[in-house]
Amino acid sequence: MTDTILVLTEDTLADVDVEHLLALHEGEELAYRVLVPADSDQPLVATIVDNLGLGELREAWDRLLGKEPTVKEATATAADRLAQSLAAFERAGRSATGQVVDDDPLPSLRAAVADGTVREVAVVTYPQLLTDTFHRDWASRAREELQVPVLHLYSGTSELG
Repeated sequence: MTDTILVLTEDTLADVDVEHLLALHEGEELAYRVLVPADSDQPLVATIVDNLGLGELREAWDRLLGKEPTVKEATATAADRLAQSLAAFERAGRSATGQVVDDDPLPSLRAAVADGTVREVAVVTYPQLLTDTFHRDWASRAREELQVPVLHLYSGTSELG
């Protein structure tokens, strides 16, 4: 049975993200499985702080006014991000599978790891000031719960979280 690298991402994986993931295991034949949460319930304060820190004033204002995507909108966005991420693996010469998961991805990560083929988890996100600082980000939570290595990469860079 082929070992699997489970990739959890909040956004579409860029070609450079896939290159970084593949470079971690160069020369190995591994399966890649991408999970994209349908994120319709973002924490108010953390999201606004992150939006302001990234200069996303419109997004911060919308969040302050309570404008969040519906579950249907969030699922459609996640499905599009998943399809584009799988296409990035194809462009890199590797196939990958994937699925859209619930808002909180930890139960899906636990279930995937329980099947016994997941070697490690790679979490690809943008820097998130509050959740990263207080270790409430997906990667930190996964490290606490899962019995496999968890790597946190910042989207579009080679920086580790």
